[in-house]
Amino acid sequence: MSSPAPVTSFRVSITDAAVADLRGRLSRTRWPSPSPAPGWTAGPPLSDVSDLCAYWATGYDFAAASDRLNRHPQFHTVIDGVGIHFVHVRSSRADAVPLLLTHGWPGSIVEFFDVIAPLSSSFHVVCPSLPGYGFSDAPAVPGWGVARVADAWAALMTRLGYPRFVAQGHDWGTSVSTQLGLRHPSRVIGLHLVPPLVAPDPATFGSLTPAEQAALDDLAAAADGDGYSFVQSTRPQTIGYALVDSPAALCAWIIEKFHAWTDGDPLTRDQLLDNLMMYWLPGAGASAARMYWESFPEVQAIFRGDGSSAPMVPVPVGCSIFPRENPRPSRRWAERRFTDIRYWNEPVRGGHFAAFEQPELFVDEVRACVAALLKGT
Repeated sequence: MSSPAPVTSFRVSITDAAVADLRGRLSRTRWPSPSPAPGWTAGPPLSDVSDLCAYWATGYDFAAASDRLNRHPQFHTVIDGVGIHFVHVRSSRADAVPLLLTHGWPGSIVEFFDVIAPLSSSFHVVCPSLPGYGFSDAPAVPGWGVARVADAWAALMTRLGYPRFVAQGHDWGTSVSTQLGLRHPSRVIGLHLVPPLVAPDPATFGSLTPAEQAALDDLAAAADGDGYSFVQSTRPQTIGYALVDSPAALCAWIIEKFHAWTDGDPLTRDQLLDNLMMYWLPGAGASAARMYWESFPEVQAIFRGDGSSAPMVPVPVGCSIFPRENPRPSRRWAERRFTDIRYWNEPVRGGHFAAFEQPELFVDEVRACVAALLKGT
């Protein structure tokens, strides 16, 4: 049996050639005409995208960005034939709990960069880039859905010397973390899901709380923004040519979701562009989209309430439901699938990218959740 691949140090490199190429492409962008529809109803307005791209080309400090992208120790290893890029920060505490943070689309590990340092006062923090995202390799064969990623994460935590750990995630990270609880329950101390993936319960529709009704209303209102998921789950390679070749296309495709899914657009231009750099530099636009082709039908089936696609999750779970998240399940809906919920909270601010938008609140949520998970263990 071959020995595991080594873990090597990694550093994000922003070369002069990469900067010149990016600026050249941005300067040659062929812009569409402005949409006649108001605001963001037909997609990102021309003025918003062109202004951000102009800043990317002429105002964004690439040297400062390099410092920000390399502020935490980063590493690389190979698991199941795929190179995995990850941040790993060991706590100085002897009793620190290993904490695995998993991002989603259209985010990256950059979402967690403001919370890693405070979390490392209590936790050994491991934050990997999903396969096909950031500086993890793009899988060369199909089959890299959320279950296979969960197996790779379990192998990564073994390689780093963590037999048991807490798995935290949002977006795709919710599904990957849940799969860890299903496939590797003996390894998982518990899950922190933001939010849990569960279908609304039709049995409650005659007695909905105001919060449940608002959650259903927001789901219905957001349906006209789901086109990205159908494209990426059916023909990811088609949109991938634009996302890898045109920084303006990548910018428009991704910032639409940050506008729609955040709580009042609290992120700065540099934060948005730092995240975009994790797609642009490694050319990850197409490979990241393929996660939808691999796993989105499974997620859809769970959210439709197909019981065979949503097995019960027995490991301890904590959930944080941020107010601008969509979906926002109620606890009674979540309890149908997650049988041991030990923590539930609904913070007052924050959207889909909670760690990015509200780092202090997010850190508080993780700490409170893990304290609840550890009770009785």
